[in-house]
Amino acid sequence: MIKKIMLLLFTTVTYAAPFNSSAASATSLKSGDKAPEFTLPDQDGKAFKLSDRIGKGWTVLYFYPKADTPGCTKQACAFRDSIKAIQAQNAEIFGISVDSQTSQKNFHTKHKINFTLLCDEKADVAEKFGVKMPVIGIAKRWTFVIDPELNIRNIEKDVDPALDAKKTAKLLEDLQKKSK
Repeated sequence: MIKKIMLLLFTTVTYAAPFNSSAASATSLKSGDKAPEFTLPDQDGKAFKLSDRIGKGWTVLYFYPKADTPGCTKQACAFRDSIKAIQAQNAEIFGISVDSQTSQKNFHTKHKINFTLLCDEKADVAEKFGVKMPVIGIAKRWTFVIDPELNIRNIEKDVDPALDAKKTAKLLEDLQKKSK
């Protein structure tokens, strides 16, 4: 019975997406666009405002569906373990999910995450970035690379949780070589 419910849910999400207004916004953001402005609390309740990143280096925003699930844990730990390679490219990582601050804090502590996790409980930011899944209201697993002027330079929609961090570090290196 559970398998049938999951199949129904997957089918609904997959085939209803083209008819949902949030799905339309997913195709509207592209490389070269300004990243949508937002303010969200982090795992400690401190406000993070994207516009505060202007001129402070590159920003990696990665959206993930649910804290402390296998794929999301694999992705967060891969970013944790690759933080030096990403910071060497003058970039900072920020993970975003629709989880509560308590869930994010527990996830952050349990897995010794060494970067900021942001709490998008109302899925407003997921909606702005076009990653909110219809029906279930969680974020798709997408990674955005944003330059110091807050222009989106890359959107990765086909994310492998285990490889995303290394792929992102290499992408940052390549993008910065091109912009010199």
